[in-house]
Amino acid sequence: MDFDTSAFLRDYWQKSPLFIRNPWRGWNNPLTPDELAGLACEHGVESRLVRQTAPRSWDLTDTPLSSADFAEEDTAPWTLLVQAVDHHIPEVAALLEQFRFIPNWRIDDVMVSYASDGGGVGPHFDQYDVFLVQGLGRRRWQVGARCDERTALLPHDRLRLLADFQPTDEWVLEAGDILYLPPGFAHDGVALGEDCMTYSIGFRAPSRAELVSGWADHVIDLLDEDDRYSDPDLTPAANPGEIAPQALDRLHHMVTEALADRHSFARWVGALVTAPKSDLIDWSPMESVTPQVVEADLAAGGILERNPACRFALIRSGSERLTLFVDGDARDCDGAVARLAEQLCDHASLKVDPAWAGSPEIVGLICDLANSGSVAITPSV
Repeated sequence: MDFDTSAFLRDYWQKSPLFIRNPWRGWNNPLTPDELAGLACEHGVESRLVRQTAPRSWDLTDTPLSSADFAEEDTAPWTLLVQAVDHHIPEVAALLEQFRFIPNWRIDDVMVSYASDGGGVGPHFDQYDVFLVQGLGRRRWQVGARCDERTALLPHDRLRLLADFQPTDEWVLEAGDILYLPPGFAHDGVALGEDCMTYSIGFRAPSRAELVSGWADHVIDLLDEDDRYSDPDLTPAANPGEIAPQALDRLHHMVTEALADRHSFARWVGALVTAPKSDLIDWSPMESVTPQVVEADLAAGGILERNPACRFALIRSGSERLTLFVDGDARDCDGAVARLAEQLCDHASLKVDPAWAGSPEIVGLICDLANSGSVAITPSV
């Protein structure tokens, strides 16, 4: 993709919207509308169907969808949205490779939408960064001012639509064009004609409340009930109704000390940001993979491939040591195993080094990951 990533991060990332005219070296739409509709009806796939029933009114149908939902005789503009399509379609997952200049742990998923002429989900804002890649057809995007929790919304149980949308910029995207939107910017996309498909590459940004609450809950689970406040050096109180500064210091220290363990926090964060998006699908193989099978496959060469639905990340703890996180599970690695883990986090697929078969530690890691459905070894073509 012909795109200056350094300039983008410096000038636009989390700062202002950017329209990018087709930067691909030959754009190829990776998914057909029929394939998307079929995926939307599969068990465990999160999808929504949004119909605009009036100028300022939208109706939402949630998962599970069926073919009957698409067969309704309805002239109202409609939009189908399917989450995490990259977890199911390798060709869609391949789109993410062009956006790896942003750390993997920030990537959420690729949502794909298909809209009839005039279809859209209404003016709204998101709390995360998104790249909107036009796959098929044309869509008009209007962008407005930045919004926050005080922004007025239309009354709707499940759709957060803006009550007063005032566009300040407008672009018409054609196949291969990209619109980047930072968090909070109001926007509204409307299909211009039939067969309008858009790939929304969304990024995660944990809220402070989510981090504080989750980390505190984790720490609480590890605390000893007998670890209590004590003051063996207590002296007579000048005023029994006062909470003395020394007592406040002790109470504050009890809390902050428990929460301040950076090593434990790093391990918890690694598990948090790699937790699977959905627990509805089990990717593990039907039959367990044995170390002997892994050794033979490695010796034969081939490609070690990551499951695109699995999340990989690492945190270093030394020059030759790191912790590998895969779908919320932590694995401590050092030496050659750490170097392999580093490559797995950096590449969606690796050419197998037959010498790996001679390392019980590498065989053990790959065997473990294969049995969880996180990796697979495929023969070279």
